[in-house]
Amino acid sequence: MATFRERLAAFLLAAFWLAAFCAATSVHARQAVQYSDEEFGPVVRAYLGYLKNEQEVVDDRASRHEVSASYYRRNSNRIRALRQMAIRLARETHNDYLPELEAVSGNEMNLLFGSNPPQIARLRTGDVVRNTFRYLGTVRAGETFYLFARLDPYEQAELTEKSSAVRRP
Repeated sequence: MATFRERLAAFLLAAFWLAAFCAATSVHARQAVQYSDEEFGPVVRAYLGYLKNEQEVVDDRASRHEVSASYYRRNSNRIRALRQMAIRLARETHNDYLPELEAVSGNEMNLLFGSNPPQIARLRTGDVVRNTFRYLGTVRAGETFYLFARLDPYEQAELTEKSSAVRRP
């Protein structure tokens, strides 16, 4: 039978290794987050911070049992999809600009487009839908989300002008 001193020594050794492991992983995690944040400009960092805050609100509401588990999952997945698209756009364009992003699931398309939404199967990346949204693609974040960028008013006006010019002979 192990003596009290042997058990104490084994316990202290295990506690030391656990503390060392936790310290090493937390330092690594902080460095990874800092690197990720430094990769982007202030606008993209602000948007990513906004998404982090939104996730904290959803987490808080779930911890207070104010929302259902399905609501929590869907909104957490939506936030993850928006984050993935924002990072992808920032990396692809090397620009500190993000359009207003919208992420909807297949059964939520009517939230953006009313009672006659576009057919998902026909959407291609870059397509402009109703001179209002540009389709950016899908992101699978627990479920499939379809991501759109809202066109700014100048783009909308230009597209409206072009379409009306084509209609006039």
